[in-house]
Amino acid sequence: MTHILQNVVFPTDRDPDLLPLYVDPETWSVIDEEPVRVSNRAQLGNILGRTSARILAGRRVSFGTYFNAFPASYWQHWTTVRDVRLTVRTSGPATILVYRSNGSGVRQRIETREVEGATATVFDLVLDQFSDGGFIWFDIVADEKSAIFEGAEWTTEQDPTRAGKASIGITTYNKPDYCVWTLMNLAESPDVLELLDRIFIIDQGDRRVDAQPEFAEVSAALGETLQIVTQPNLGGSGGFARVMAESLARPETEFVQLMDDDVRLEPESVRRSIVFAQYATVPTIVGAHMFDLLDRPKLHAWAEVVDEEPFMWRALYQEKLPHDFSVANLRQTPMLHMRLDADYNGWWMCLIPIAAIRELGLPLPAFIKWDDAEYCLRAREAGYPTVSLPGVALWHVSWVGKDDTIDWQAYFHARNRIVAALLHSNAPNGGTLLRHSRRMDLKHLMMMQYYPVALRHRALQDVLSGPEHMRRNLATAMPEARAVAADFPETVIHKDSGVPLRSRRGRVVFTHRSVHKLDNPTGLRLRWFTLSTLVSHWFHAPRPENIAQPEVEFGKGDAHWWRLPIYDSALVSAADGSGKNIYTRDRRQYRRMLRESVRLHRRLQREWPKLAARYRAASDELTSLEAWQGTFGSGR
Repeated sequence: MTHILQNVVFPTDRDPDLLPLYVDPETWSVIDEEPVRVSNRAQLGNILGRTSARILAGRRVSFGTYFNAFPASYWQHWTTVRDVRLTVRTSGPATILVYRSNGSGVRQRIETREVEGATATVFDLVLDQFSDGGFIWFDIVADEKSAIFEGAEWTTEQDPTRAGKASIGITTYNKPDYCVWTLMNLAESPDVLELLDRIFIIDQGDRRVDAQPEFAEVSAALGETLQIVTQPNLGGSGGFARVMAESLARPETEFVQLMDDDVRLEPESVRRSIVFAQYATVPTIVGAHMFDLLDRPKLHAWAEVVDEEPFMWRALYQEKLPHDFSVANLRQTPMLHMRLDADYNGWWMCLIPIAAIRELGLPLPAFIKWDDAEYCLRAREAGYPTVSLPGVALWHVSWVGKDDTIDWQAYFHARNRIVAALLHSNAPNGGTLLRHSRRMDLKHLMMMQYYPVALRHRALQDVLSGPEHMRRNLATAMPEARAVAADFPETVIHKDSGVPLRSRRGRVVFTHRSVHKLDNPTGLRLRWFTLSTLVSHWFHAPRPENIAQPEVEFGKGDAHWWRLPIYDSALVSAADGSGKNIYTRDRRQYRRMLRESVRLHRRLQREWPKLAARYRAASDELTSLEAWQGTFGSGR
């Protein structure tokens, strides 16, 4: 029996920004050792359907793109598949060229065929030379007449290791329009639906998905596959825990596909992740990459890891992200051809085997932040790897236009990171985590950002109180954190009311190579700057005129922790550009919070071994199905 591993597809949206992710009809040259686009004849009119396109006479089109190249290294390393067949269907005179790459991105031609008329051209390929990385793809060159590409598939005759279906779980809070859009895309994808058991919408808001005008139609199309579950707002961890609990009761569900609500979906990605999991050598978590919903060719999350010493998440080759596929395609970017092994995958889209859920339990009652990373670390310790699979992705609003480290989410950033480290860190006393956490407090204090420090201290106090607090405040921690903002004037975003806010000394602008004497201090100068600034803020009160009106103005990109502290007050643009925040030095607040930061971090360091033992002993109960079912029932 033939099993389709991957379909060649074109975008569901007629969006020219998406074309570089699916097909590359551009010609490139090299000028002064730099790749330069010398022509761009990408035309949406040549895309004839979801799987077909016109190749104009004399043109060359490459399918060596993000969504249509075959990630051979991942299939070789993580699955039992070794023999793959590529079938390309065309009509008209054309030449088909098949290529492969290695882990360094070096291109090598495998085979070439000239075709005439209506033809299905077959290439039998072996996955045995992709240990370090590499893709396989094909190009089509039209002859004197235009040719039609009518579709292509990557298939195998090998049966999957496990052949069960998946249940999709979408957790939403007042984003019903996104959810309906996702449901409509799934309803129009029969090849995806045949792999699904259920689609669970866990609705935790008061703007209900099933109250939308389009819901009746999409519900009728999906039938009993769609199930709406309502519950109080228990955050992402509470919503995804409910998905897992519902799926555990479904005997036909072999995998659970977790998905955020505010996304745009490529349906083929859902199918690919399920099929990859079916062929995985061992039960495997299959994660998706994340593109920017508001800048769609840009890839923001590729393969993510947790560094042991600071116990902090990051993407591999983070300095090269985001990657803009409209500037450099897959074939031009060697870094993307390496097989990158992940520690975890964000739950914007992540497939988890039901076998892992039965053994590991449900997420921590963390509300948001670190629930996905902690779960994958827990899974890895039990022998379930995480694979962030190229060609499996969706579009999600990126973190470019927000800074959630200074809003109510600062509590969860701090609390959940430390809890995850208590559970999984192998370094004595969490390595450098507490030193890093203390530095974050100092940076916020020097920048006159007292609200996130207040939340971080609340988080540390809760961690010290023991693991029982996590379920107890699951439904209350977020509203309480938001309520604290009323005590801090800096949290008010001043919108443009027609009379712009102005600072006394005007806007401070920094060039890339700033000549500012305190710009980005390092080494001994960094230590001296930090010490002198802390002492200065302790002893010197701000000048009255700088309290009455902000002293200077900064753009968000210039408002770094080593620039703001030399001023008494500053007007700083909000991350999303919606207004401005006013930061003013408060000596009394600063002194109190600095003392509290030292006290809490010393206590955490002193009690770390005992706390780690307590949290690890409580882990099974915190993540158990029975405990979560009690939470669902009580709404707490």
